[in-house]
Amino acid sequence: MLSSTRTPAQKRQDLRALLVHGAAAPFPGAFTPLSAKLIEEKGFPGAYISGAVIANELGLPDIGLTTLSEVAARGAQIARATDLPCLIDADTGFGEPMNIARTIQELEDAGLAGCHIEDQVNPKRCGHLDGKTMVDLETATKRIRAAADGRRDPGFLVMSRTDLRATDGLPAAIDRMKALVDAGAEAIFPEALADLGEFETVCEALDVPVLANMTESGKSQLFTREQLASAGVAMVIYPVTLLRAAMGAAERVLETILASGTQESHVPEMLTRARLYELVEYEEYNRFDSSVFDFEVPTAHE
Repeated sequence: MLSSTRTPAQKRQDLRALLVHGAAAPFPGAFTPLSAKLIEEKGFPGAYISGAVIANELGLPDIGLTTLSEVAARGAQIARATDLPCLIDADTGFGEPMNIARTIQELEDAGLAGCHIEDQVNPKRCGHLDGKTMVDLETATKRIRAAADGRRDPGFLVMSRTDLRATDGLPAAIDRMKALVDAGAEAIFPEALADLGEFETVCEALDVPVLANMTESGKSQLFTREQLASAGVAMVIYPVTLLRAAMGAAERVLETILASGTQESHVPEMLTRARLYELVEYEEYNRFDSSVFDFEVPTAHE
């Protein structure tokens, strides 16, 4: 109802329990609190909160324009709405090491289960675009060390993302991943790997869980969970999938309204009023006030 029934500490334990070599636990990207409720209802074990999605929802490109307060606030709204553990994208950490320590504490306060911090130069760009610029190894490890040291709850997961594969090749990227683990990273997000063999190589080289990013139209092929599990991947994210699906549907409906003057042809594709009320648990709020839910809910295409 009003909020999650599991505490942030419990969710952090849940996230850690999911990060098993070869589990390929699927984390769809929640772009709203309501979408997080749907992810939970469908039986997924966790939700991912993409920095690109937060930026795009604000009408901005994913180039580091969002602020810590904006990201933490959206993360808190989504985490509040679900019992699932939520992993959030903290971009480059929103500043220097001291700022990164504060970032971790703000995300802890927001109820998130963990975050990842990347090694791009700010302003950053989407990990599946060309022309990325990377920070040096010292800067990258300082970011992760600050994140790990800044925690008050040791259960909060600190993950490191590296984009070095695209600029320096896989062997150099693996060397950096190992250094990031030594600096305190408890899981690794290797961005834009070229093929399944590279995922397998990374998983074999590291002693911590590895995340695979299955984003559409990216550098990586859209492998199945079974394929990624066989490579040793612990967690799979689908960061922008639901946002793209929702915006695609919205665009088609708007075009239809312009062309025909009504949305009627799209109504069968929409959530019914009854289904929407079910997702937001409308009836449950009657426990507090009997005047809230005192009507018959229509069930057919409304």
